Amino acid sequence: MPELQGQCMCGAVTVTATPARDALGACHCDMCRRWSSSAFVSFPAEPGYAALGPVRTYTSSDWAERAFCEECGSALWYRITLPGEMHGQTQMAAGLFDNAADSEIKLELYIDKKPEGYTFEGERRQMTEAEVIAAYAPEAEGNA
Repeated sequence: MPELQGQCMCGAVTVTATPARDALGACHCDMCRRWSSSAFVSFPAEPGYAALGPVRTYTSSDWAERAFCEECGSALWYRITLPGEMHGQTQMAAGLFDNAADSEIKLELYIDKKPEGYTFEGERRQMTEAEVIAAYAPEAEGNA
């Protein structure tokens, strides 16, 4: 996959990342909806991504942190901090990149938390809150 260049809304943070897969994910958990005011749409980034500028991180749960631009507040990424196989996995905000990294949504997480007012087109794998926690963080409870 090619390396992508992106930026936050105000341009203070620039991001370089390589998608691990040609696929986007959308998360409807309570935290992602509050953070993005909708679903958090992202792609898994290969290790070695870079962000330059005023980046801040926020520990949002016992098992994850979120990054944002300190100037404009744009969401940058979601990273798993829980020890284990998933540690360090980073979901890069698709909106930082032109045309949402030219990918389609292939996975929807916390589908049982999705508001009824919107839906995405096409077929994709959909996982409930219980399925997400069982698959990605069996030791953790609650939201991402």
